[in-house]
Amino acid sequence: MEGLSSPLRCFREHHAAEMFTDDGVETVTSVEQKKVESSIEEVISVYKQIHSLPQPMLLREQHYQYLKKGLRHLSDAYECLDASRPWLCFWILHSLELLEEPIPAAVASDVCQFLSRCQSPTGGFAGGPGQHAHLAPTYAAVNALCIIGTPQAYSVIDREKLLDFLWSVKQPDGSFVMHVGGEVDVRSAYCAASVASLTNIITPRLFQDTPNWILRCQNWEGGLSGVPGLEAHGGYTFCGTAAMVILGKEHMLDLKALLRWVVSRQMRFEGGFQGRCNKLVDGCYSFWQAGLLPLLHRALFKEGESELSRQRWMFEQQALQEYILLCCQNPGGGLLDKPGKSRDFYHTCYCLSGLSVAQHFGNADLHHEMILGKEENRLAPTHPVYNICPEKVAQALQHFLQLPVPADAGPPPPPGPAPAGPAPALVPAPRRSGGRANQPNPGDSTRPGSSSQA
Repeated sequence: MEGLSSPLRCFREHHAAEMFTDDGVETVTSVEQKKVESSIEEVISVYKQIHSLPQPMLLREQHYQYLKKGLRHLSDAYECLDASRPWLCFWILHSLELLEEPIPAAVASDVCQFLSRCQSPTGGFAGGPGQHAHLAPTYAAVNALCIIGTPQAYSVIDREKLLDFLWSVKQPDGSFVMHVGGEVDVRSAYCAASVASLTNIITPRLFQDTPNWILRCQNWEGGLSGVPGLEAHGGYTFCGTAAMVILGKEHMLDLKALLRWVVSRQMRFEGGFQGRCNKLVDGCYSFWQAGLLPLLHRALFKEGESELSRQRWMFEQQALQEYILLCCQNPGGGLLDKPGKSRDFYHTCYCLSGLSVAQHFGNADLHHEMILGKEENRLAPTHPVYNICPEKVAQALQHFLQLPVPADAGPPPPPGPAPAGPAPALVPAPRRSGGRANQPNPGDSTRPGSSSQA
């Protein structure tokens, strides 16, 4: 393990020089940027006054208590997420597994029973019992069940009907709608590819033309947009890239342009990531953006790039850890977007996921850790494609690959030979380290998993 102690990056003399300058041209966004930097500067100043030997601490116990309570009871403020209940299960369960906190067997069983009630009779999962099936909560439900990883959890998933549901939302151009009659965007391709690969229901024709459609979402900036022709966005870029990895087609992307775009999204002063050019830092992009770097690292390695580090990802891992630990923790538990914002389970999940990515490099064969602060700050690794712990991915694949792929009930194939089906591709992820005993922002519909159904 490579330990990181003082001096903190934000304590160095030149750190203030990284603050934004508007060159005398004030805009709405420049004003907001300066406000954020001022709030972060204040956080750092207070921290300096309190700590003569700075060692940022992950408030592990506070986060655990916050998450444990959320599994059993939510306040009235979460009524707006009635159509996102599988997401709440996933965000909380994944946060707990990153903290290496065990999930009581009774709680795990209750979650399985609840998610079974969210499964639609026509296949896929809905945002709540009695609602319509939707790809976003389907992804969340499958991930949550794989985290639990018990026979009861796996048996909840009706694989045959899940395949029927995926066909019902597949479009002729290779894209997917989020639900029958719903919107198209690249999140849906990722959600479909993720659940299909984890549960072994990928058929030769299910993702025909999907890589070509995703490729059209990569624009002149280098990142990917929600649909072809729009602005590049961190959440959509992760979803599109991860889907291409699952389908074994990441080489089709302009990897160098994608790399330039994503590394430029890490903020110079804050250390965290923004989601789009000229936007503000946000803790959730600690995963949506930083999580891209392991995918790109592996893709570029496969392309024969010889200058790749064998110890570090291609972003400032210490800077991201500082931002999360100093600026995104609520003292009472839970993590947040930025100073001044409220905690919620969405940001708790993705701040912790990004912190995990920043701590762990490589896979079981080549593994390096870079932990800012004390040993107790270490989180479990997360799989960069699925964003659940690697051994849970391996366990789910071991279970479902023993089962036959369901009969393909999709539309009849076009004339001529059918193309070979893409095989599920996995990105090597770090091994799990030892550890302790064994409100999302619904107004931002541009984030994966934060629309009315996600």
